[in-house]
Amino acid sequence: MSRFIFLPLAAIVYLIFFATFLYLIGFVAGWPALPTSVDHGMQATPLAAAAIDICLIALFGVQHSVMARPGFKKAWTMIVPKPIERSVYVLAASLALIVLLAFWHPIAGKVWQVDAPGGRAVLWAVFAAGWLIVLLSTFLINHFELFGLSQVMLNLRNRAPAAPVLRMPLFYKLVRHPLYSGFFIAFWATPSMSYGHLLLSLGMSVYMLVAIPYEERDLVGVFGDEYLAYRQRVGMLTPKMGRR
Repeated sequence: MSRFIFLPLAAIVYLIFFATFLYLIGFVAGWPALPTSVDHGMQATPLAAAAIDICLIALFGVQHSVMARPGFKKAWTMIVPKPIERSVYVLAASLALIVLLAFWHPIAGKVWQVDAPGGRAVLWAVFAAGWLIVLLSTFLINHFELFGLSQVMLNLRNRAPAAPVLRMPLFYKLVRHPLYSGFFIAFWATPSMSYGHLLLSLGMSVYMLVAIPYEERDLVGVFGDEYLAYRQRVGMLTPKMGRR
């Protein structure tokens, strides 16, 4: 495959990802104008809906974690050209998320409901802040490398990727995984928590808590003692309190 094809392919994948990401925000918010959301869509009995939704979360989690492991990447790049390996991963992750968004089965009933206008405004502000933290965190490391565009640009210019450097800009000085922190905030900050929303929040939270140790093991493999020292002094999802 010509390397000149890689850039438009990576750009299309990026647009698919970004559209899916924007839809996810509206989906979690329960925006009624969307075809599906966490609180409206396909119907089933509560037990059947919960079973289907758990399978959808598991599908997303398995794809997201397995394809990110170095061993899988090493084998995968024997089939997929290395410059677009990341784009293929992003496409697979986007498709897994699209499946979840399309086939999610809401579960009626309220865990909590905040009706006071002031309380709702605060919770929606926190919700928006969570998504903003997610997006900003990707730019603080390298947004376009994270989603596969930098790799194809370097390949197009016949340049090798630079050696990885452990960077700790802004949020990363406070927590090791601000992107996940943002997701936690976004999934849980809502004035109306249905049982379906609770299942989504719990499922994604469990996935993130399981995924983080695997990611950190890979980071220790890349950065060694430097990452171990960083892990010792900086909290995982919340800032460490007290003396360092």
